[in-house]
Amino acid sequence: MAENKDNGNGIGRRDLIKGLATVPVLGALWYGSLQKKAYDAGIRESILDELKVKMVEPPASGSMSGDPIRLGIIGFGIRGTQLVRASGFATPQWKESMKEGAMKNSKDTRLKDFLNQDNLNIRFTAVCDLFDVRAEDALAAVTTPDNQPKRYRHYQDLLAADDVDAVIIATPDHWHAQMAIDAAKAGKHVYVEKCMTRTIPETFALRDVVKQTGIVFQLGHQHRQTESFLTAQDIIKKNVLGHVSLIQTNTNRNSDNGAWQYTIHEKASPETIDWEQFLGNAPKIPFNAEHFFRWRKWWEYGTGLSSDLLTHEFDSINTILKMGIPSSVTSSGGVYTHKDGRDVPDVFQAVMEYPDYGDGMTFIYSATLGNQYNRTNVLMGHDGTMELGKNLTVYADSRSSRYSDMLKDGTITPDLPLYAYRPGNKGVDGVTSATAKYFAAKGLLYTYRDGKKVDSTHLHIREWLSCIRHGGQPSCHIDNGFEEAIAAHMATLSYRTGKRIEWDHATESIVDPNEEIQDRTLLG
Repeated sequence: MAENKDNGNGIGRRDLIKGLATVPVLGALWYGSLQKKAYDAGIRESILDELKVKMVEPPASGSMSGDPIRLGIIGFGIRGTQLVRASGFATPQWKESMKEGAMKNSKDTRLKDFLNQDNLNIRFTAVCDLFDVRAEDALAAVTTPDNQPKRYRHYQDLLAADDVDAVIIATPDHWHAQMAIDAAKAGKHVYVEKCMTRTIPETFALRDVVKQTGIVFQLGHQHRQTESFLTAQDIIKKNVLGHVSLIQTNTNRNSDNGAWQYTIHEKASPETIDWEQFLGNAPKIPFNAEHFFRWRKWWEYGTGLSSDLLTHEFDSINTILKMGIPSSVTSSGGVYTHKDGRDVPDVFQAVMEYPDYGDGMTFIYSATLGNQYNRTNVLMGHDGTMELGKNLTVYADSRSSRYSDMLKDGTITPDLPLYAYRPGNKGVDGVTSATAKYFAAKGLLYTYRDGKKVDSTHLHIREWLSCIRHGGQPSCHIDNGFEEAIAAHMATLSYRTGKRIEWDHATESIVDPNEEIQDRTLLG
């Protein structure tokens, strides 16, 4: 006679068999389903017990209470507008547009998400933009009944204002370093977009002045607030991948906007734009609206794919591995798709070597502005491979030493995820289904806190403000910016000279070419 052993739920095996006998088809399916769930749960626990990986949230930043922090915004173009919105202020036109979008589509939650952002207890007391239309838009966005901000036509005057504690800088690249240095000297805390500099000497000068003045400096890499990147740190710490020998990162775009072919505003003219101030240290040329709105296409103002987009990928990996500046960089590419007069490449590859990082590692960046096939970023180790974006997926390698027993007994298979993290989950998943692949898309726009979707840029600005109020270092401080800028400039130098560029870690210097060539080559 079969033993009627209780399964812990008050149902014995004999009871189950009797039940199945009375409902032969549905009962068998139900019993089979229970067995499958129990089997999968056992595998899941076995995998997680082996990996011991935890979903990691960043430490909570401090309270925003107290007197409001008074901010100035310098540059209210595409990114400046986004940064102000992530701070809690939007133009009336944007809010009306979002309201209409929500009325047409109940799943459009952009306005709701914006309104649900935490109050950062700030006031924008000053705005500065060289284009009158944008300056007026900025004033409209940040003016409140109890705050009447002032427009400044020159950023130096804004920095001299007594009612400005800190500045957000979102101008074209060729102004970043000078503005950030001047702001630090004026005692203003700085949030600046990448790349923070355009030359090697600028990079040293900005690092020096930030350290000398003690201001709070944050570089605009908001992915440092994203749970998947922080969880990836734990995966590396637990040695889930084994020795990582190769990293492949990518940029894949195939649109006018993605290729920096932005709209030229109908009101753009020498009367509405301070052209001479825009040029700054760039070569003097007559007014050119295309250069003003599409400045990323020329070396005189921008820094090309290396400093504009490679920097995103470099910092995301540096967040996880902390590998720092490479020993050498070799780059190549060309203008192969957008033959519209630009001089920065639209296809670009950079290979960074780290012979002294662990047992040695190569970091590859590959970019095209002519195809948007979704190549994911991958970290390839002896025991496993990690795909990384807003989601995170780990696969065991079929030749892994660590997982050899689990591979042999079928607990895991190389073609299915060993581990996956999906934004919004309250915990982690040991995955036994191919459906996890669905969530392997790449992205940096938002993350989650307590199950709630949050703009990661909002969190990045909040962290900066918290450090201003309470002390401490933001997650993307000046040393992180220094490493990123040097690596990006090495890539640009290699592309423009056709040479392998080496870094001397002991002396903190480019081995060759000399500084004069470095500056001339980078500046165009």
